[in-house]
Amino acid sequence: MRSPLRRPRAAQLAIGAGALTALALLTVPAATAGPTSTNAAARAGGQAALAATQQAGAGLSAATRQRLASISDKVNSLIGKMTLAEKFGQLEMSGPTGPNGTPGQTLLDEVRAGTVGSVLDLVGVSNINQVQQAALQSRLHIPVIFGLDVIHGYKTIFPVPLGEASSWDPAAISRDESISASEATADGIKWTFNPMVDISRDPRWGRVVEGAGEDPFLGAAIAAAKVRGYQGSDYSAPDKMAATIKHFGAYGAVQAGREYASTDMSEQQLRNIYLPPYRAAVDAGAATVMSAFTSLNGVPASANPYLLTTILRDEWGFGGTVLSDYQAIQELEVFGYATSGAQAAQLALTAGVDIEMGVQVPSQFSTYTLYGPDLVKSGKVSMATINNEVRHVLNLKFLAGMFDHPFTDPNRVKTAELTPANLAAARTMAGKSMVLLNNNNGALPLSTSLPSIAVVGPLADNPSDQLGPDVPIGYSSSDLNSVVPVLDGIKTAAPNATVSYAQGCDTSCTSTSGFGAAVSAAKASAVTVIVAGEPSADSSEASSRSDISLPGQQTALIQAIAATGKPYVVVLMNGRPLTLGWVADNAPALLEAWYPGTEGGNAVADVLFGKVNPGGKLPMSFPRNVGQIPISYNELPTGRPADPNNKYTSKYLDVANTPQYAFGYGLSYTTFALSNLHVSAASVSTKGTLSVSADITNTGTVAGDDVVQPYTHQDGTSILQPVRRLNGFERVTLAPGQTKTITFTLGPSNIGFYNNLGQFEVDPGTVDVFVGDSSTGGTQGQFTVG
Repeated sequence: MRSPLRRPRAAQLAIGAGALTALALLTVPAATAGPTSTNAAARAGGQAALAATQQAGAGLSAATRQRLASISDKVNSLIGKMTLAEKFGQLEMSGPTGPNGTPGQTLLDEVRAGTVGSVLDLVGVSNINQVQQAALQSRLHIPVIFGLDVIHGYKTIFPVPLGEASSWDPAAISRDESISASEATADGIKWTFNPMVDISRDPRWGRVVEGAGEDPFLGAAIAAAKVRGYQGSDYSAPDKMAATIKHFGAYGAVQAGREYASTDMSEQQLRNIYLPPYRAAVDAGAATVMSAFTSLNGVPASANPYLLTTILRDEWGFGGTVLSDYQAIQELEVFGYATSGAQAAQLALTAGVDIEMGVQVPSQFSTYTLYGPDLVKSGKVSMATINNEVRHVLNLKFLAGMFDHPFTDPNRVKTAELTPANLAAARTMAGKSMVLLNNNNGALPLSTSLPSIAVVGPLADNPSDQLGPDVPIGYSSSDLNSVVPVLDGIKTAAPNATVSYAQGCDTSCTSTSGFGAAVSAAKASAVTVIVAGEPSADSSEASSRSDISLPGQQTALIQAIAATGKPYVVVLMNGRPLTLGWVADNAPALLEAWYPGTEGGNAVADVLFGKVNPGGKLPMSFPRNVGQIPISYNELPTGRPADPNNKYTSKYLDVANTPQYAFGYGLSYTTFALSNLHVSAASVSTKGTLSVSADITNTGTVAGDDVVQPYTHQDGTSILQPVRRLNGFERVTLAPGQTKTITFTLGPSNIGFYNNLGQFEVDPGTVDVFVGDSSTGGTQGQFTVG
């Protein structure tokens, strides 16, 4: 169901408050991991992905813990003064009720009455301050907190999250989110409904663009980095904001890649593959968690106490706020899980959803507002439950600084947004995120001394689609003027070349009428740069595709340029892995740029002309065709592995099992070699650690980046282990001829796993280690666990 407040990208929001109560904070152990079997490692919380953060179990910062202790009495005092209606008001989120996104009298009246605790999708300092003024006129003067989807930038737009993940650089990603927080808070937004940390192995699902791909280790590292970028050590700071982990849980495993469909999986798959990024974000101190629209193993997430209480709060010690996704509580009736609005409210409240998101006028439509007070009066929901949920919301507001600094300085926006430093950071990240898929016979980089260049394709001069989906509400046409398209980037990079442009076709490419002009431009030029891909509307929420090839006749356009016999290269902009077919097999050079954001045109030109040597790696496998989906590098082994000489083995009759481009893959303008794999010990105890090191050498003639990736596999365990499992990564920059030794530490969290009872265990046996720069190949070693 779509929000009446939002453009068609629809309801992906999440709300929550971010903290433990002072008492709970002092008593909850750090990052418990749930049941542990007798042969498990003593260390709790040992999902493999958590090691990527290097701060597993770090949780809330010392400053946050001190602030929680200091506000405990204030929060309890407020709760003691609140009426039941005011308590439920804190558990409600509203949005603008006036025309053109203005607050509206209805919203202002309900805020003054204390029946709205938070507001989504309201932008502009004057609008936000107006609502805040109304909140401070309420009986208890409790401020409102304002939330928005700040997904990959606010005014300065960075590459989409799947593109950022291709950088394999959590520190750079954290810096980008810090910039996004600085820009958004200048407009009064203190809460982002991001990061989306859902793992997915199905590129048909449109929301893969918002995540970090298919791997739990990489996903966990990026999830933690994003939380730290948005929040810093204290998100009451003027330039920091509360982060939201979404969509809890396993939303990315929807059946058939279809948005809002169901999810069904084993306990071991849930805990080993899908939960680690959420856990890493919790350990990084995320303020809030959003429950998913979907059901997991037959229970809708917004009414699922196993997810929201047993795992999130009891096992992981999360003390922040949980909120529903947009209208998800009302949709419990549509599921058929609740038989009435009152039962839907009861199920969500008792499962652990603190805030109901997404009603324009809460007093008229909200299940919590309509049915909550009677549920308390009848004893179906306890007052203690409501008080605890209100405490989560008030803690969030205190921690976000809303009580101390409720208003936003209208002058700050002038110096915070679209600054030269922010734009430079966007350009750097766009360059880092690009993945070179093909480069036959050195087709790239291009020379800046080329006499003529044709720029062709539906995304070559398309600022809006270049930004990708999930551009924040409030992003205006004047902001769009700051976007540098690829055509302009090429003109700037090659000022002495004659640059001609022909669109060829639009992004849907249903007509070939423009092909002639594109072919003519190619024939008249020394080289052609074709910029193809998906329209941004084909990615993100409610944008599942059954056919993930290039839209319409775009492949035919590329073939028409190729038929001229003149040199050409292809740049892709898209929000998911595509089935590229002829293009993958024939394009001399193929550069995956994703949707590269505001500075995308300059960044594409930087890579095309060699100013930046591409070093990105794929965070998600590119299938050869949709019949291979779901596909991932870390599949479980089979008793009949593929054998081309034996029909009765696990393979297709019409296509290879392997992807077109594997997870972790990406080329460079230089070459690298890995050697001297060394394992520090021949054996290790189930509770011990050892190190694995390897040398990487730049064997080419130019400086470049590569990503060193260690993988493991173990046989003889109580349940099957993936054929390969990522257990670390490091992006390195090397000069020609330079060698560097890269060392990784492996311990219980890297070797152990969750069994089908949800118990973490480390089993004795032989562990194979592979160190390479993709999920295939590499140098190999071995050690035993005993």
